[in-house]
Amino acid sequence: MKSCFDEIIPRRNSHSCKWDSADDSDVLPMWVADMDFRTARPVMDALEKRVRHGIFGYTKIPAACFDAVTGWFARRHNFHLQRDWILFTTGVVPALSAVIKALTCPGDKVIVQPPVYNCFFSSIRNDQCETVSNDLIYRNGTYTVDFADLESKASDPQAKLLLLCNPHNPAGRVWSKEELSRIGDICLRNRVTVVSDEIHCDLVYPGHTHLPFASLSEDFLYSSVTCTSPGKTFNLAGIQVANIIAADETKRKQIDKALNINEVCEINVFAVEALMAAYNEGEAWLEALKRYLYDNYTCFKDCFAKYFPKLPVLPLEATYLVWVDCSQLGLSSAQIAKMLLEKEKLWVNEGTIYGRAGEGFVRFNIACPEKRLMEGLERFRRVFGK
Repeated sequence: MKSCFDEIIPRRNSHSCKWDSADDSDVLPMWVADMDFRTARPVMDALEKRVRHGIFGYTKIPAACFDAVTGWFARRHNFHLQRDWILFTTGVVPALSAVIKALTCPGDKVIVQPPVYNCFFSSIRNDQCETVSNDLIYRNGTYTVDFADLESKASDPQAKLLLLCNPHNPAGRVWSKEELSRIGDICLRNRVTVVSDEIHCDLVYPGHTHLPFASLSEDFLYSSVTCTSPGKTFNLAGIQVANIIAADETKRKQIDKALNINEVCEINVFAVEALMAAYNEGEAWLEALKRYLYDNYTCFKDCFAKYFPKLPVLPLEATYLVWVDCSQLGLSSAQIAKMLLEKEKLWVNEGTIYGRAGEGFVRFNIACPEKRLMEGLERFRRVFGK
C-alpha cells in the first residue's frame, strides 16, 4: 500500500540546509538530521490558520502550550511534569548551551560519551569548559557504557555535568532502566548534574521503551535537567522550539537567566502553534511515521547483509540515523565520506565528527521516501561494491 511518506517532495531552492548546501544539484544528501517528509496535517493546518491571521507580533506563551507539553509526556512517556518546571527556547542546542553556561564556570569539566552528537563538543567549548570523554564500549555490534571509567571521570571535583544522549545519537541505543540508574547513581555520588538530551525520545521502535532519565526517581528528577523538542519527532527543526525541564528551582532560575543572557528565551508565534498541534493532534501521524522508518531500516540492513556482510549495520533501537561499521574497508571515516561524495555524489556523515571513537564509522539519515533510500544504497554499492 502506498504511503504518504513515499511522496518525493522537491526541497532544492527552498533554503534547505540539507538540500541547498551542496552546489551540485545531483548530490543526494543523507547527512543532517531532518526528514524529507511533510509534517503532520494538524500542524500544517494550525500554521496555515495562523498565517491567514496575518499579524505576527510579539508572542506570549499561553497556558495551553504548557498543557500540550505536560499532556504529551504523561501520555507517551509516563513522565508527569509540573508546568513551572518548563522553560521554552529556540532549540535543543541553545538549551544545552544555556544549561552549561548556567551550571558551570569556565574551566569546569563536562563529561560526554562518544561517539556522540557533535554539537555537544561545540557547546562545551563555547562555554569555556573542558570536554572529558567517557567513551562507550563497542563490542559484538553494539555499544554499552564504560561504568568504571565513568566513575573515575565523575570523581574529579572539576567534573560538573554529564551530557547524556538518551536515546543515543549516532549509536541508536535506547538506554535501559538499569543502565540509566547506574549512570544516575554514579553522578549522584559525585555531585555531577545529568543533562539529558532526549530530542529523539519519541522515535523509539518496537521492543524498546524510552525512559526519561528524570522519571526514574525523585533524586534523579531534582539532580538533572532534561532537554526535549518536537523538532525531530515532527520534522520541525526550522520552526525552532524546545523545552527545558528543570524541577529544581535553583537550577531552573540559573538556566532562565542564561537563556536571557544568550537571548534565546523567546519562541516565535509559529513555534507555539506547531508545538500545540503536534503534541495535541499528532500521535496517529507519528505512529505511521515510525512504521515507515523502521521498514526503511529493515531495507537498509538487508541490503548491507546481502552486499556488504563485513560492514555491520548497528541495531536501530531509536532515531532515524543508521550507524554503520565500515572499518573493514581499511579507510578512515573521512576518506569513505569523501569517496562517496566525489564518486557518486552521496553525502553522509563521517564518524569522526562524533569524536575519535567514531573512526571507521559513517552515519546515514534514512528519513526519506523508500525510493530515495534505495538510490542512496545503490550509490554506496557503486563505490564499494567491488
